[in-house]
Amino acid sequence: MRSASEEPVPLHEEFIYCCGAATQVLKCGPWKDLSKDESKNLPRLLFMIIPGNPGLAGYYRTFIQALYCGLNQQYPVWVVSHAGHCKPPNGMEMIEDTDIKELEDVFGLNGQVEHKLNFLKKNVSKDIKLVLIAHSIGCYITLEMMKRASELQVLRSVLLFPTIERMAQSPQGKLMTPLLCKLRYALYMPVYLLSFLPEGVKASLVRFALRGMKTCDESSITTSINLFSVDCIANILYMASQEMMKVVERDSTTIKQNLKKLIFYYGTGDSWCPQHYYDEIKMDFPDGDIRLCEKGLRHAFVLDASKEMAAMITDWLQDDLTKL
Repeated sequence: MRSASEEPVPLHEEFIYCCGAATQVLKCGPWKDLSKDESKNLPRLLFMIIPGNPGLAGYYRTFIQALYCGLNQQYPVWVVSHAGHCKPPNGMEMIEDTDIKELEDVFGLNGQVEHKLNFLKKNVSKDIKLVLIAHSIGCYITLEMMKRASELQVLRSVLLFPTIERMAQSPQGKLMTPLLCKLRYALYMPVYLLSFLPEGVKASLVRFALRGMKTCDESSITTSINLFSVDCIANILYMASQEMMKVVERDSTTIKQNLKKLIFYYGTGDSWCPQHYYDEIKMDFPDGDIRLCEKGLRHAFVLDASKEMAAMITDWLQDDLTKL
């Protein structure tokens, strides 16, 4: 017999419309529908990943598989893409063809918060507890979700490399803000021209761009091909421009109200949330679970350290899971 770690990991992929926008969902585990209240086979807990930007579910494929296995395959682990960040399959448009407009500015930062809340409302029973694992701008989105929907049964929120304050003032923000807020339209034409390249050439370009890494997750290569779509890039850059303008002050009130549910994980060389952001939040919340990376992981950990991160998270949550 094969051990659980050797068993093929059940992975289900689907494209849906959520708030009228094309959305990719990856689900680890045999549970594909968690919205039926009458089902006796529903798990008690869902691990839901809120991505960074670009918010493509495929970047987290290895991460959710490793997390699912690390949890002994007891709980579903889902990742939901940001609205409009994934290239929909043939026959599916980026925006649903309907006269009903479900949400104003769904591709903006506020729209992405409502998009995740709407997804949970329509796809997950309100009786199921949640572990929210957020990455980068997903951490801002997660804090907003907890603020706007206090009825959510959040057992724990894990905030990885959290861009929750002063994004435009960060080293990377100072570099990117002029590009994102004033020059992003200039990028559309090169992307449009590159979109006509064969898929193999696109993959080679991605490999070249990531050539500096010792190891690179293969799923990151295939997922990055989405970035050759003008529609995807337009939505990604539009959301990023709003991040620079709107993610300014840290929401200390929401953090204080939910402190016992939160785990923060900061990087030591992170140019999006530099170490002095960690020092300051640690000083403001001395009783909080606020950690500093000792492993040298990059902000975009999904490119080469998904399994390592998943192992750390399962270790952090052992006490919470034994109390269920």
